[in-house]
Amino acid sequence: MNIKKVLLLGGTGFIGASLADQLTARGYFVTVPTRLRERGKHLLILPTVDVVEADVHNAEVLLGLAKEHDAVINLIGILHGNFEREHAQFPKLVAETCVKANVARLIQMSALNADPHGPSVYLQSRGRGEANVLAVAKANPTLQVTMFQPSVVFGENDKFLNMFVGLVKMFPVIPLGSANAQFQPVWVEDVARAIADSLARSETFGKTYRLVGPRVYTLEQLINFVVSLTGKQRVVIGLGPSLSMLQAAVFERLPGKLITRDNVRSMSLPNISPDPFPAIFGPASDMEAVVTGYMREDSGRAKYQNLRNSAGR
Repeated sequence: MNIKKVLLLGGTGFIGASLADQLTARGYFVTVPTRLRERGKHLLILPTVDVVEADVHNAEVLLGLAKEHDAVINLIGILHGNFEREHAQFPKLVAETCVKANVARLIQMSALNADPHGPSVYLQSRGRGEANVLAVAKANPTLQVTMFQPSVVFGENDKFLNMFVGLVKMFPVIPLGSANAQFQPVWVEDVARAIADSLARSETFGKTYRLVGPRVYTLEQLINFVVSLTGKQRVVIGLGPSLSMLQAAVFERLPGKLITRDNVRSMSLPNISPDPFPAIFGPASDMEAVVTGYMREDSGRAKYQNLRNSAGR
């Protein structure tokens, strides 16, 4: 399969930025559509990336974009909002659009534990999205699909560990809902590498890959790891199931929705995999080694960022 031009949906986001970088390093020409071009300004330094303003939820607009490309990668996903629209119906539209545009390669981002019958609306919508894409591919054998199901993804600009950093810096006592929830964090660069490597590899066609790091952590262990990096003394109090739901019910009404009851329901299932990171894409990086390199208060990068922050930059 000769792939030169890639349409990257969700390319302005956390994972998308890393993936765009890795795709350009491999010589692909990448188009990143976004409602506001300003959101993609951080991608403009990449030599073969074109950021365009477009509403990809408009079927005609999406078709026009897809026709100009050899492959489509859909990373679009949300933690709050209309899950059915973004996770179930939009992937179906993307797959159908690929067929109409004669695009033979589609990579779809999903999530660990995606299941139409899962415990949360989030996981149910992810499961329906997978089923919708696979149904289109089954009816159109020329469409080659690869599915990725990552655990929680961490990285320098993530909204997961960095959220914990904010909590640790603000509060001396942290009441922690779902403290025993299990995760297998995977580095964003490893996720991006797997997707980029799979693009033109025929052995990945029709496959679903779980992307996980080498170690399993409870949520409480992750918080304590962040505490150790900040050098602060903090008390973490794990909450039981009822108090976890009560906490989420309060937080989901606050600006930013730190956590919701649907998030708690998702965390009722271990966000881990019995299989390691797929060997076909190389080894996964150790979270503690990676994060320590960029998050320690006394690290060179952290000091540089602190100087930038103090200067208002």
